Amino acid sequence: MIDENIKEMEEYAEEHSVPIMNKRGMNFLCKFIEKNEIKTILEIGTAIGYSAIRMALVNKNIHIVSIERDQERYIEAVKNIKKFKLDKRITLILGDALDLNVDLTDKFDMLFIDAAKGQYTKFFNKFSKNIEDDGVIVSDNMNFHGLVNEVDTIENRNLRQLVTKLKKYITFLEENDNYDTKFYKVGDGIAITVKKGVF
Repeated sequence: MIDENIKEMEEYAEEHSVPIMNKRGMNFLCKFIEKNEIKTILEIGTAIGYSAIRMALVNKNIHIVSIERDQERYIEAVKNIKKFKLDKRITLILGDALDLNVDLTDKFDMLFIDAAKGQYTKFFNKFSKNIEDDGVIVSDNMNFHGLVNEVDTIENRNLRQLVTKLKKYITFLEENDNYDTKFYKVGDGIAITVKKGVF
């Protein structure tokens, strides 16, 4: 039944052009969560709840807070999370993550950034303080459908600006004095960032 419901969400996302995490990337992330015994996750960008549900299903002790600014997607995510009976373990917040203040006493094992691509650096700077000292920050779409290395060929101005911001975020991660980042060519490109000296 779980597999059927997952497939249903994947089909809904495709039909309604909702960006959800690439299957290979999602599987990679779930294995990473399991291997590192991650129990608390702050997710920026719920969409229809696909990645939150997949992550919560890794282990029954996992708790997730997920923020989504699009009301229609948020409503769909609420329905999906109830369908999986995960509403006790996944807390959804409707609003723009940059306008919200997650209680600073809340610390998470993992921050998962998968929202507005042009805002990744702002998300990182705002929410990295909510991560445990030995926690991880995971960023999806580092390859962005292969466009990150093709920025000069993009004709659409808005798309070019977006990809340029994403490239700047990658540079921000690479040159950050306080963090180490590994980039994985899996799914649409995943970055895993930890404080220096943790691993």
